Amino acid sequence: MHSFLIISLDFELHWGRFDKIPLSGALDYYRGARYAIPKMLALFEQNGIHATWATVGSLMAQNEEEWRHYAPIKQPSYQFPRYSAYHWFDSQDKIHEEALFAPELVKEVMGCPHQEIGSHTFSHYYTCEMGQNGEEFRADLQAAKKIAKDKFGISIASLVFPRNQVDYPSLQIVREEGFKTARTNPKDWYWRNTHRENLIKRLFRTGDTLVSLGEKTSYPLPQKNEEGVLALPASRLLRPYRRTSLFNQKRITRIKEEMERTARLGEVYHLWWHPHNFGHHPDENLQCLESILQHFKRLEGEYGMVSRGMGGMLNEE
Repeated sequence: MHSFLIISLDFELHWGRFDKIPLSGALDYYRGARYAIPKMLALFEQNGIHATWATVGSLMAQNEEEWRHYAPIKQPSYQFPRYSAYHWFDSQDKIHEEALFAPELVKEVMGCPHQEIGSHTFSHYYTCEMGQNGEEFRADLQAAKKIAKDKFGISIASLVFPRNQVDYPSLQIVREEGFKTARTNPKDWYWRNTHRENLIKRLFRTGDTLVSLGEKTSYPLPQKNEEGVLALPASRLLRPYRRTSLFNQKRITRIKEEMERTARLGEVYHLWWHPHNFGHHPDENLQCLESILQHFKRLEGEYGMVSRGMGGMLNEE
C-alpha cells in the first residue's frame, strides 16, 4: 500500500495579505519571496517533488490594466469592504506591482517538472464572510479560470480556499465550475470556522506544531465527497523560520515524525505553506525545506512513499 506526500502552496504575494498588512512596508519581504521561489522549484526538481501551486488569478495579470480586464463584473459585496481586494486596490495612493503581479513566476512554475497550477480564486475570495453570495463566488472562479486559460493555456482543476474558509455550499459551486480537487481543513475544532478567529484557536494551532493537541494528521486515501469533489484535508502548515524562535528545529522534527508515521501506515500527509513565507530569511527557510525533502527521499526508498500534487491524487482514488 502506497503512502503519499501532497504539497500545496498558496501562491498569492500581497493579494493574500492586503487586509492585514500595509503594502508599503512589505516590499523587501516580497523581494525575498521572489528570490526564494526559483530556488524552491530547484529543490522540488532535484528531489522529484510534485506540488500544486494554488495561484491567485490576479497575480497572473501583467499589470493593473490587464487585471481590470479580467476582473469579474460581479464582485464580492462583503458587509465589511476591507475584505475586498477591489476596494483595497482602489484606495491605494501608490501600487507596487512587484508585490501583486508575477506572470513570469507562474511561467517558471510551469517550466518545472511535476508542478500543477491550481487556483486560490481570482481575488483571494472569502466564501464565509458576511454579505457575499454564491453567484459572486462563481463569477470569481470563472475569472480565475479564464485568465489561466487565456494567458497560459491551463485548465485549472484544483482549488485552495483563501483563509481556509471552506463551506459545503461553496464546494457545490466549485464542482459546478469544473474543479476536481479542493484542499479542506483538519477535523480539529481549532480549524473550524476559520472566518471566526480568536486567540484560543491561534494558540492551539501554534502549540500543535510542537506537541500533539489534535487528531492524527495523516489519513487514509480519500474518496470524492457528496459534492463530487476530491477533498484533500490539510495535515500541517510549514511555518516559516524565525531567527528569534527556539522552536524552529522542533517544528521541522515534528513534520518529519508525522511523515514517517504516515509512511508506516500507508496513508496521506498534506503539507502546505505560502511561498511568501520564505520572504524573511529565505536561505534559512530553504534549508528547512531541503531537510524535509531529504527526509521524504529516505521514506520514498524505505517505504515507497509517493510525491503527488493535488490533481495527481485523482489517479490514486
